Amino acid sequence: MKKLTTLCAVLCLLLLFSTACGTTKKKAEAVQAPPQFKVRLDTTKGDVVILVHRDWSPMGADRFYELAKMGFYNGNYFFRALKRFIVQWSINGDPKVNKDWSEIPIKDDPPKVSNKTGTVVFAAAGPNSRTTQVFINLGDNSGSLDPQGFTPFGEVIQGMQNVQTFYMDYGDGQPQGGGPSQAAIADIGTPYLEEHFPKLDRIKKAEILP
Repeated sequence: MKKLTTLCAVLCLLLLFSTACGTTKKKAEAVQAPPQFKVRLDTTKGDVVILVHRDWSPMGADRFYELAKMGFYNGNYFFRALKRFIVQWSINGDPKVNKDWSEIPIKDDPPKVSNKTGTVVFAAAGPNSRTTQVFINLGDNSGSLDPQGFTPFGEVIQGMQNVQTFYMDYGDGQPQGGGPSQAAIADIGTPYLEEHFPKLDRIKKAEILP
């Protein structure tokens, strides 16, 4: 009986140690982005280079840096491409990976820069709801998006002409239009887009430039 009690105590200590280590590891992995950095998107229509300004949106820049560094954007489709409005991506093709990150929202950053043509912004569904989805403004959307609190964290400095040629004829997502359903992308992943929306452009690889 004494041995059993000792064994239980040891197991409890190991469990507590493991939990503490997991918490420490999570905090240690939270990396702050540099004040400025560039990310190159190797897309099906050519390179697109984004310059990120951390002072525009610190938490947004940090999340974008983290996702780009881990390869989250590799293989992402531009699933919501609306002429003269926006091009949106960043639902990961692996449903499990996407679910994990969609459950880790970041807090809002105070708006500092307007939603002008070429600015890069996190999508949101309400206060403090930004997770992974990102869009590029195809025109000056400051009048409609600034009042809603959409906060640019970067800008396209190369390849905007490539962005403008992405396939945009599927229209908005369901139920507003006949384009891809975000829920279906999240649940099924890449196979859903490959089967039903084969003309969409995508990111072959995203990398942080030195």
